[in-house]
Amino acid sequence: MTDSPPPFWESKTLAEMNSDEWESLCDGCGRCCLHKLRDEETNNVYYTSVACRLLDVKTCACTDYTKRHRKVPDCITLTPEMIPTLDWLPPDCAYRRLSEGRSLPEWHPLRSGNRDTVIESGASAAGRCISERRARDLEDYLVEWPSQPVKMPPVLIRRLKSC
Repeated sequence: MTDSPPPFWESKTLAEMNSDEWESLCDGCGRCCLHKLRDEETNNVYYTSVACRLLDVKTCACTDYTKRHRKVPDCITLTPEMIPTLDWLPPDCAYRRLSEGRSLPEWHPLRSGNRDTVIESGASAAGRCISERRARDLEDYLVEWPSQPVKMPPVLIRRLKSC
């Protein structure tokens, strides 16, 4: 019996990953696509429930991922070097977790084998945000949940453990 090699996210650094591996780390939660406000005096980051105009608020998929930089010039392309400097990445973000030496959460599609577990776990912004096209003042949409670690429902924990 041969032991199978560990998955790439456990055996490679972020910088060693190829582009397909890197892209697959994104769980599609959409929390990084929510507008954030930074207090100029305290430097604190505040999340809003207002999403980038390209984010489909029902599925949390970017509606024009390949051309997003043309349509949203301040859209950020993450790199391994910048991950440790981004204090606004959600605590459960795979890029952040791996950069900090933590493993992927059980609900992550690479572990669960199912993209639906992101929504089922409560990690997704799907159904909890509105498009910037509909929002008014960002200050009216301040929320805390994007900055909080996900607490998985017991039903999902049992289901994932039985796989």
